[in-house]
Formats: sequence, structure tokens, C-alpha cells
Amino acid sequence: QVQLVESGGGLVQAGGSLRLSCAASGRSFSSRGMGWFRQAPGKEREFAAAISWSGGNTYYADSVKGRFTISRDNAKNTVYLQMNSLKPEDTAVYYCAARRTVVGSTSLNEYDYWGQGTQVTDSS
Repeated sequence: QVQLVESGGGLVQAGGSLRLSCAASGRSFSSRGMGWFRQAPGKEREFAAAISWSGGNTYYADSVKGRFTISRDNAKNTVYLQMNSLKPEDTAVYYCAARRTVVGSTSLNEYDYWGQGTQVTDSS
């Protein structure tokens, strides 16, 4: 079993930055593909970024490419999402997710474990 706890959300003005963290407990974090998804009010949950077990492969939604960076520290069992140049449309609850396999995925349905989410809100 894997438990995921997100942190780092908050209020931010357009153009600002935030770094989200996802701390994982349980087994085999370093062998799991990880992802970040987000859900805006009234919308479906959507893919934002994913990373493979080693960090060697990363994937981004077109809407965040060039502004967001996903990374991981396997020694700390933590995955990060650095968000720069934030836009009002980035307002959402951000969820961390883990897979049972080493590769990250852009598909929500391919993740097995989910955190409770952290809110990111545009304060402009």
C-alpha cells in the first residue's frame, strides 16, 4: 500500500511560482512512475505531468509545458511539481498519483494510488 500526501498549495498571483511536494510512504517508491493531475471547479480531472522511476523520462500536458517541471528525490520518497509563470487557468486542486510500474503515464486510469490533493488558487 502507498500513502501520498501533497503540500505546497496556496494563493498565488498570476505570473508567480509555487512548488508542490508529494511525500510518499509505503513500499517501493523508487520503482514507481509518478504523476501530477489537476481538477478545476466544474471540470474533469486532467493530466499535468508525469515522471518515470529514475526521473529520466518526464511528460507534460501542452498547457503546462515550458512552465511546470516535475522532479523526484527517491532518497526522500518525494516528488515535486515546480510551477512557474502561473496563470488564472492553473487554479485547481492538484493531485499526486503513483503507479505500480516504473513508467509514468499521462492517463488518469493507469494510476493506482492517489493523494487527497492540494489547492492552488489565483489571487489576482
